Amino acid sequence: MYEPSDEELKSVEDWFAQYDAVAEQGAIERLADLAVFPMNLATDVPGGFAAVRQWTREEYVEAMREAMGGGTAGLDLESARTPHFLSPNLVFVETTATMTVEGRRESMHYGDLLVRTEDGWAFQTMAQGGWGHGWPPARRG
Repeated sequence: MYEPSDEELKSVEDWFAQYDAVAEQGAIERLADLAVFPMNLATDVPGGFAAVRQWTREEYVEAMREAMGGGTAGLDLESARTPHFLSPNLVFVETTATMTVEGRRESMHYGDLLVRTEDGWAFQTMAQGGWGHGWPPARRG
């Protein structure tokens, strides 16, 4: 089992600080610059099964514009992240986040696979339940 150094843990914290700052601004193209494409997505279809797909950069930008609008500023977003290093170059990060939407506190739990590139960390896989509305269910084989 790989044990990351304090410096490696800090590098992931720093990456998320950068990501959060860009997300707060709603700078979707800059968020896309922090990713590797095609991006893998895993979710589930409410009342159904798992669903997976890959997004191009263009699909990611379109989906994030729709989901984030002008950014996360004003949502009183709080995130607790737990990195699980698989190797020096792969880290799966579990996040529990709480935010205020239209006066209501909402919580979510999701995970991201970050991969180390020549330019630093980048997210490559997103996994979160419940947002596969209209996606076909995953099939084995």
